Amino acid sequence: MTRILMVLSGSDHWTLKDGTRHPTGYWAEEFVVPHNGFRTQGVEVIVATPGGVAPTVDQRSLNPEMAGGERKATAFRDYLDAIATELAQPMVLEHAVGHVADYDAIYIPGGHGPMEDLAGFQPLGELLVRFFDTGRVVTAVCHGPAALLSANRRNGDWLFEGRRMTGYTNEEERLVGLADRAPWLLEDRLRERGADFKTGAPWEPHVVVDANLLTGQNPASSQAATDRTLSELRVYNAL
Repeated sequence: MTRILMVLSGSDHWTLKDGTRHPTGYWAEEFVVPHNGFRTQGVEVIVATPGGVAPTVDQRSLNPEMAGGERKATAFRDYLDAIATELAQPMVLEHAVGHVADYDAIYIPGGHGPMEDLAGFQPLGELLVRFFDTGRVVTAVCHGPAALLSANRRNGDWLFEGRRMTGYTNEEERLVGLADRAPWLLEDRLRERGADFKTGAPWEPHVVVDANLLTGQNPASSQAATDRTLSELRVYNAL
């Protein structure tokens, strides 16, 4: 059976420039859409967080205004309630180091949480290097690409230097009112590290593929990123 390691932030906040804590976590749509989509296709999904901490959903992502309407917000809430036991006991992410062969892909949803903990989490960086170098699919959506910053080779080079990718843009951060308060911006940091960053229109689906690296720009990209990940997995598993 195909297995995906789905990595969620374990943080419930993002520390802003002035030291205040902005409540956050993972974004509901960016988790629910792939989690449900993968399982519907018979893929086994293992949810993991740093230290095995129970992840926190960003409550704003469950508001109808942010979720795309009451119907979608209700569907997200119901899905999370249905798998509450699983989410309460995620796998310790560090335990996956040395066991990359157990998985076919790694998928990292966003929310601002990854900006707090995943961007500098060295065990995750080790995993990403091993996943990518062995041809396994690496997918990250919205602020999930912040986790890619943790992937450094032993000589200090960034694993994804020169790679085409996308993620939550400076413009989108500005539109939600956090750009001026942010300690750093995802688009800026990825460009600084050497990414060939591709922007799409704010809030519109936008997925960029470079070899076995797949990235989505925002919550609206969740379905397209899920579909493309499944497509790449079919090719990978046929080899």
